Amino acid sequence: MSSDNNTNAWQAPMPSSQFEFMADVLDSPSPIGFEAAMSYGVIKPEFESFMPKEWGIHQFKGNAGLVFDSHPGRDDLVSVMIVGHADKIRMQVRKIDSDGKVWINTDSFLPTTLIGHEVKVFCQDPEQPGQYKTIEGCTVEALGAIHFSTPGQRSGDQGIKPESIYLELHTHGEDRKKQVEALGLRAGDPILLDRRIKRGVSPDTFYGAYLDNGLGCFSVTEIARILAKEGLDNVRVLYTIATHEEIGRFGSTAVVGELKPDVLIATDVNHDYEAAPGIGAKKMNPLKMGDGFTIGRGSVVSEYLVQALEKVCKEKDIPYQLDFSGRDMGTDGMAAVLAGVDSAAITVGYPIRNMHTASESAHTGDLLASIHGLTELLRHFNSLNDGKGITRDDLCNGHIRLDNA
Repeated sequence: MSSDNNTNAWQAPMPSSQFEFMADVLDSPSPIGFEAAMSYGVIKPEFESFMPKEWGIHQFKGNAGLVFDSHPGRDDLVSVMIVGHADKIRMQVRKIDSDGKVWINTDSFLPTTLIGHEVKVFCQDPEQPGQYKTIEGCTVEALGAIHFSTPGQRSGDQGIKPESIYLELHTHGEDRKKQVEALGLRAGDPILLDRRIKRGVSPDTFYGAYLDNGLGCFSVTEIARILAKEGLDNVRVLYTIATHEEIGRFGSTAVVGELKPDVLIATDVNHDYEAAPGIGAKKMNPLKMGDGFTIGRGSVVSEYLVQALEKVCKEKDIPYQLDFSGRDMGTDGMAAVLAGVDSAAITVGYPIRNMHTASESAHTGDLLASIHGLTELLRHFNSLNDGKGITRDDLCNGHIRLDNA
């Protein structure tokens, strides 16, 4: 699915087969706590279709994360963990009311962005306990109609409270609560937006739900696909599909604590600040969709890694943009710090619009640039020290000293 000629892959339209695989990754039903649909259902079979037989797979008891290990048991090699997270923000069933309304929790969504959108509900099949089923054709609602709104809501001065959001299942007649319960719905059942990605109006763009962060898992897979053909001998790569990022980076923290990588690279979405409406006063760095992937710089980021990644991107004319992340990267790049593990860490991203909505949008060129930028970084690590590869001493002695400025 990736081009054999990587020189200008980020400048060309993404091939249809690659785009469809990306769509399958993003479309997999993997709400927080149920990530196996993406990790085991889509990513694992894809890895198994191309990875060498010498590679290993790490699985975990407490989460559905996966790590594809290029050199299992080779603790002598510097290990580089590249992480994308499979979990999606979701809604949840809170209460089933007597009139058939299903009140829901909106989680990390802004309530007003949910109204009117189609969703899928996942619940146990009452006729087959332990088996899950999908209920489609539902919508998220709040007021019912503008006719029932307050003057403040009509003028825009008053918003929609999270407690006002409910699931419309179109029940009618008597015993509507029993009708809903007969479907199998129970408190805590996850709900996901139902919008598969599509190509956008402008060239090389696309939009839909859950770019955050199926894109990271997709990019991890594509990096592995390229490098599996090359067989890097001097660096151990841990291609990681993590979980529970949206609620605190818990999945990647557990995985990092278990495998203790020397280098940690997080791949996640970022914001197109230049196009974001009404944030001019915040003086954000004007990242732009279509101008390349982003490299974060901040308190926890290794400047050694930033310089190495910039170097290979400049050499290959791969477009990138610098961003700042202050004291917290806001991504799985924090996992080593949170796990108390000594890893050099960095975060890369792709500027998207409308994050945490049903219409997130991005540019395929940014995504492909990040894939090839990180691929070149791993090749660089493999070639260091006269072809012997990067060492832990390189990391320990590579800290930037401003007293030498």
